[in-house]
Amino acid sequence: MAGLFKTSVARKVMMALSALFLVLFLIIHFAVNITSVISENIFNELSHFMGTNPLIQFALQPVLLIGVLFHFIMGFVLELQNRKARGGEAYYRYNGGANSTWMSRNMIISGVMILLFLGLHLYDFWVGEMNYKYIEQLAPNPDRYYHELVEKFHDPIHVGFYVLCFVFLALHLLHGFQSAFQSMGWKDDARKKVISQIGNWYTFIICGGFIFIALFHYFNHLLTA
Repeated sequence: MAGLFKTSVARKVMMALSALFLVLFLIIHFAVNITSVISENIFNELSHFMGTNPLIQFALQPVLLIGVLFHFIMGFVLELQNRKARGGEAYYRYNGGANSTWMSRNMIISGVMILLFLGLHLYDFWVGEMNYKYIEQLAPNPDRYYHELVEKFHDPIHVGFYVLCFVFLALHLLHGFQSAFQSMGWKDDARKKVISQIGNWYTFIICGGFIFIALFHYFNHLLTA
């Protein structure tokens, strides 16, 4: 198994697979969160199901965490190898912008911003959830999730950072979505064009959707305060 990671091509394929796994997770996560702007009850029901289902809690969540860590660690490893192959030359200086976009040359920057966001997200929701269930051991309350969510979007600084991080995620996805499929062998022009269009729409819907959710709850709070 360890031999799979000894070649650059194998590492890129493994990173691509983890990226596609995270793309699927974002779809599910967005599908749940967007209901918070439609129906408080639906959002509470879905969140309670996901928060109490043993399969999700003790199987899928650990797999998700491992997938996230694997993807970003592998990304940093590949970046270091690319720099070493260029004799330590900084990525942004290598070949300028002649044959690549800003997004492809700065995936490491967008990756760091996404990791910072994930840290904040875990602190906001996962840590609070663990405290509620296992430290304070409070009684189950299926109606608490909506209010816990919208309270996070009362602070304009918090909302601003949230929006900024999803802008960086969009930049990351605009290059990474297509790159993941190329690593899997989809390199012909016809497929690349289709994948690029799908990636653009995916990025717009997912990242734009999450930004919309944050701004919706923020301005809704201002109007009802």
